[in-house]
Amino acid sequence: MATVELRFSALPEHVRTARLVAAAVARRAGVDEAVLDEVRLAVGEACSRAVGLHRSNDVTAPITVMLIEDEKKFSIEVGDEVPGTPAGSEPGVQGAGGEPDGAESVTGDEAEDEMGLAVISGLVDDVEVSSSETGGVIRMSWPTVPDPVLP
Repeated sequence: MATVELRFSALPEHVRTARLVAAAVARRAGVDEAVLDEVRLAVGEACSRAVGLHRSNDVTAPITVMLIEDEKKFSIEVGDEVPGTPAGSEPGVQGAGGEPDGAESVTGDEAEDEMGLAVISGLVDDVEVSSSETGGVIRMSWPTVPDPVLP
């Protein structure tokens, strides 16, 4: 199990580097070539979201990207250090009346955040988003293709 950790300051120009590194490590880990564009796009969205959160909340800590190679899957964790809201009180979460809670107070940044998460969910079958008082993490994983056994 190999792990690559990438840390970068919350500047949009670093997102491209994170995308390229993620695609290179995914290729080396055995992720199918047909899926590499999805990996690149998903990492770009997750890193852009983290950069936006850091910048809008004046967080100076670096963004962390963990690239983890397991035996049968390749995982990426993009972490930010922006304190999250308690579970269930996220904007856009369905309330008891069927309307999103806080829908009238959703800002442009929150709408952009929701759109980024929707894009990631469309690109990645195995995705998990979590947040706590210390920050948030988007975990994504893809299956790897085993090396062919030569006779």
